[in-house]
Amino acid sequence: MAIKKLFSGEDSVLSLSPGDKKELLEMLAQEASVRLSYDGPTVLDALQARERLGSTALGRGVGLPHTRLEGLGTPLALLARLTRPIDFEARDGEPVDLVFMVLWPENSAEGFLPALSGICRVLRGNQLPRQLRQARSGAEALAMLQAAEVDSPDEAV
Repeated sequence: MAIKKLFSGEDSVLSLSPGDKKELLEMLAQEASVRLSYDGPTVLDALQARERLGSTALGRGVGLPHTRLEGLGTPLALLARLTRPIDFEARDGEPVDLVFMVLWPENSAEGFLPALSGICRVLRGNQLPRQLRQARSGAEALAMLQAAEVDSPDEAV
């Protein structure tokens, strides 16, 4: 699924202020439950279960919490920029201030891994994370993501 289809204009929150990783996941689960009309505690439980397998921090201040959910109708991706970095148990030790959450329907596994790898692909260069940290609006941040997708070697996500 292309980034422009995965993320919509409303799917960014540029001023979250969690105190730690647990609180961030709670905030993301709440945001997702509102957007999806899906049970927030179920989203939170699934995200926490995935994190117990190993941190989803990518390094360089970026996190990619993700999970598949039973009964979810359509995928949801949210971009969150934190007001201050938090520990996310990243291998490089860098705290996280950019977060891409991806929720995917359990019964539709096709496209899940390509969506995750597409996000990783556009974040490879140092330029995009730096730009996203300076975006003035959610629409501007998502436009940056879409432009980076077009510029990446493999355009299909």
